[in-house]
Amino acid sequence: MVVLGAAGCGAPAARQDAAAAAGAAFEAAVASRDHARACDLLAPQTRQQLEQDEHKACPNALASQELPTTRGVQKAEAYGRQAIVRMGGDTLFLSLFTAGWKVVAAGCTPRSDQPYDCTIKGA
Repeated sequence: MVVLGAAGCGAPAARQDAAAAAGAAFEAAVASRDHARACDLLAPQTRQQLEQDEHKACPNALASQELPTTRGVQKAEAYGRQAIVRMGGDTLFLSLFTAGWKVVAAGCTPRSDQPYDCTIKGA
């Protein structure tokens, strides 16, 4: 269950900034190969789905993914408890939990007239 938390309350700009910061932290953890930290930034269902799909604990499962290299946040949009963070090279989808913004999908690329195709996503 997603619950509005203090880390994402307030004006739309504050929510967007918080979502962008969470997305940037996830991408930085992946880039530095700190997969344990990156796993902490995944939404619970996304982490569970990744572990189930790869039959490995999250850090090892995440290390085996081919996530794109990013070049900083280009744009963040927050809609209530959901956000999309467009990075140079990747798009992330996030949800707001009591512990703050968590990544629900990563490695996402747009497809014409279809939903994004994401490398990592929850059920």
